[in-house]
Amino acid sequence: MIAGDPAVDATDFFMFRSPNTVDATQGDDVVLVANFWPFEEPAGGPNFYPFDPSARYEFNIDNDGDAVADWIYRFKFSSSYQNPNTFLYNTGPVTSLSDADLNFRQTYDLTKVNVDNGKSQLLLDNAPVVPSDVGNASMPNYAGDLWSAGDRDFAGGVSFAGQSDDPFYLDLRVFNLLYGGNLSETGDDTLTGFNTNAIVLQIDDDKLAKGGNATTNPIIGGWTTTSRKSTAVTNPNGTRTYTGNWVQISRLGAPLVNEVVIPVGLKDKWNGSKPTGDGQFLSYVQDPEVARLIEAVYSIPAPATPRNDLVEIFLTGINGLNQPAGVVPSEQLRLNMSTPTCESGDCAEYSRLGVIDGDVAGYPNGRRLGDDVIDISLTAIEQTTLGDGVNANDEGFGAEFPYLAAPSDGSENDPH
Repeated sequence: MIAGDPAVDATDFFMFRSPNTVDATQGDDVVLVANFWPFEEPAGGPNFYPFDPSARYEFNIDNDGDAVADWIYRFKFSSSYQNPNTFLYNTGPVTSLSDADLNFRQTYDLTKVNVDNGKSQLLLDNAPVVPSDVGNASMPNYAGDLWSAGDRDFAGGVSFAGQSDDPFYLDLRVFNLLYGGNLSETGDDTLTGFNTNAIVLQIDDDKLAKGGNATTNPIIGGWTTTSRKSTAVTNPNGTRTYTGNWVQISRLGAPLVNEVVIPVGLKDKWNGSKPTGDGQFLSYVQDPEVARLIEAVYSIPAPATPRNDLVEIFLTGINGLNQPAGVVPSEQLRLNMSTPTCESGDCAEYSRLGVIDGDVAGYPNGRRLGDDVIDISLTAIEQTTLGDGVNANDEGFGAEFPYLAAPSDGSENDPH
């Protein structure tokens, strides 16, 4: 069902230690990234790609391993037109987020919710959203005037919301009978030139840790969700009214669980579920369909089941690395915030394959933007080296917040 609601469809979730921390051994900041709205065509006017004001977008943090969120960072968006008597997204060249020629604008409120006591703290009020990159004539210096102006500081962190290049990289022909049935369809980053919507936070690790102390409690779990009101009424004048309780409609933690571990008949149930109920999905982790498909198509024997190694990756965290004491098994992305950072170019141990190649700062100890989760997951599931031939994103990632690459613009003749 969520595939028909792209504005709130979570496509990826990342959680990693900031490479710009003051002390690389202590883990001062954690970065959270969530993407929404898959396959944004850069020239997709006239409406382009707004966040949905009727929805709530959330980061959930479990800092004690009990499968229940302790902190929620909630984004709520608002939209406005400066001139509703035109079809234009912008009425002239836009050189700032407050430019009068930026006709369609969005802002957001960022709220931190203490789940234990129900108290909320407003961190940002009416922060600007970076708009979609219409093209060179409309936004002649998008990266300098708009993209770089999207950061907003708050007590203990910094926030960003706007369009970005899609950071996920893979050959999506995996869905054509696993790369064409004979591995002939590999090596092309299918997401090249497509954009996505992103919300990004960088937060002091003590703000996330149990008891406010990341030194003694360094392990956290995280996932992203979106929610809507339970009832939507379409009015005769074309407007909609939303009433009722908030209902979760999208959930994403570790990569590929939602997409390929959970069978299609349970995907709606998964998207509405809470981590505390993940025992109902245990069999799909212990006996993954992908391994059996690879055996059927390529005659590579599926490893013996039950796959308790995959339970560590997807449900509990890895013992001795990022598994909380007394963990309740649940699907989350788990991060040990005390693990020293390891980024390409400044760390001898860096590997896009993360933990399975000896780089314990990478997936599944959190997930960095550059981690090759397709190759990691295929190798882990098969217990032998496999990959899709795509080893890096088409655009380089940034060294500074928000770390993502700026989006492709609508002027490009052939962005893909």
